Amino acid sequence: MKVPLKYMMKNFRNRKTSTIITVAGITLVIFVFSAVLMLANGVRKTLVSTGSPNNVVVTRKGANGEISSIIGGDVQDIVAALPYIAKDSTGSSIISDQPVVVINLSTPDGALNNVTVRGVNAQTIFELHPNVKVVQGHMFNPSLRQVIVGQAVAKRYPQARIGGSIKLAGDYWNVVGVFDANHSGFDSEIWGDYRQVQQAFHRGNYVSSITLELHNPSDFRKFKEAFSMDKRLSEYVPTKEPEYFAEQSQSLTTFIKVLGIFVTVIFSIGAAIGAMITMYAEVANRTVEIGTMRALGFARRSVLTVFLLEAILVALIGGVIGIGLASFLQFISITTMNYSSFSDLTFSFAMNPSTIQASIIFAIIMGFVGGFLPSARAAQLNIVSALRGE
Repeated sequence: MKVPLKYMMKNFRNRKTSTIITVAGITLVIFVFSAVLMLANGVRKTLVSTGSPNNVVVTRKGANGEISSIIGGDVQDIVAALPYIAKDSTGSSIISDQPVVVINLSTPDGALNNVTVRGVNAQTIFELHPNVKVVQGHMFNPSLRQVIVGQAVAKRYPQARIGGSIKLAGDYWNVVGVFDANHSGFDSEIWGDYRQVQQAFHRGNYVSSITLELHNPSDFRKFKEAFSMDKRLSEYVPTKEPEYFAEQSQSLTTFIKVLGIFVTVIFSIGAAIGAMITMYAEVANRTVEIGTMRALGFARRSVLTVFLLEAILVALIGGVIGIGLASFLQFISITTMNYSSFSDLTFSFAMNPSTIQASIIFAIIMGFVGGFLPSARAAQLNIVSALRGE
């Protein structure tokens, strides 16, 4: 089957105005589509990077998040005595019992937002999370009402900067340091000593979760077996830390994708209709040329193919431009509510190969949908009538 590709490229250059309009419409759709996927990827990437492959998080079964999980002191002691937990240089287990609560902080415009406060063990927390570094000020004193805050918190809330004070459970705690968590979910948290947090919020010896480090990530299966063999731990579940935080991202990423794709589909219908109208107009304006091609021996399939390829090429150009524009969103950070913790989560848009692939395929589909009927119309034109311009 011969396809008049030179004719397609010639006409592609000649109809600049209509091409630019169609490309612009598809660019907008692909920009929105890519942005939605990048938004969801950004949430997932931020929360997944919060976890370390060596770490295990223990929570109560059925808890939707750490704030709804409760672990008593007796369970904490049982977990700490399990095998396969890594030791530090002093021979102590690398483990942190963590009460997690949510407080309100006010933004400069007066809005109140939820922020996560995590009680941590000052002696082990940086061994559990070596990617976290105090970059301003110093670590809190476990004996005092002091906290350190993630960079995203310090940037968003003036009272959470070094020298400021945050009201926790009716008392003011001094901010003595700012930590960098390498763009993970911890950047949106406030950390204080776990015993001080327990006391301030009247938690007794209860915590929300237990984070521990294994000797080796491959020990997880054996650790889980030892965990499940103890009947006193039947109400609790150990999860690899990256997997735990990945699960915490599912609700938010699903919401973003459903809402964003719904909006994108509406836009795409408009873009496809616009491309279809443009292609119908081109068929009407080029009936004599179509008749000439048919008279020269080009089959109906050839005519259909050339018009369809033209529509897909226009869509691909719009898709590539849309992806290119969307890539600049990676320099933007936004804050939204994490539905698992009901607190702020700051993250950036994240582009990945699957986003690019999905966006290109979506652009091709729009080009095909918008170009098929006009292409079929061109292929069905009668040779004699087309040569007459009818």
